Amino acid sequence: MSNKIYMTPNPPTPNKGMRFDATLCNGCNLCVDVCPTDVMMPNPEEHKPPIVLYPEECWFCGVCIEECNHGALSMSHPAGQNISVNWKRVETGEYFRLGMKDPPPPNLRPPSGGRR
Repeated sequence: MSNKIYMTPNPPTPNKGMRFDATLCNGCNLCVDVCPTDVMMPNPEEHKPPIVLYPEECWFCGVCIEECNHGALSMSHPAGQNISVNWKRVETGEYFRLGMKDPPPPNLRPPSGGRR
């Protein structure tokens, strides 16, 4: 009987929480150690990025990115979780964005249907 254990990643899913830049990753595995959901495992090849085994389990907490000292990791939020930072006022056609210097005044009109 062989003493080797094999782990294989789940098939590709829409969730791919993090991206590794292989040119910056030195294989230190600090990201693997701090991940609260054990999404990754160390790569058996030295100086290679960790293997993401369970991408669908990623909480998008960013702890792995904060721990990475080399900037080799970036977060890849699913499209359904991206926050829209731009909006358009239909009446005037004006565009606004979060964090703009002079934001528009708040909307003080009651919701459609009025107040009771």
